[in-house]
Amino acid sequence: MKIYDYKGRKNLCGDRVREARARLNITQADLAARLQVAGVIMERDSVSRIEIGTRFVTDYELLVLSDALGVSVEWLLMRE
Repeated sequence: MKIYDYKGRKNLCGDRVREARARLNITQADLAARLQVAGVIMERDSVSRIEIGTRFVTDYELLVLSDALGVSVEWLLMRE
């Protein structure tokens, strides 16, 4: 599999995930638990890797992240 980076990162949403999580005052473990309840199996270290940009985020993970954080997909992708 070819690895793609955009400006040295593997996702666009990591900074916004961190920002939204901080606004909600929840930990990475709390966010991972919310994702697991919604059906996306993800551990705390995966949330950390998303936030620092070293992990790809799939389309379905992006949808569940937006729901779990109470923000839009567009906001996570820095489109608004």
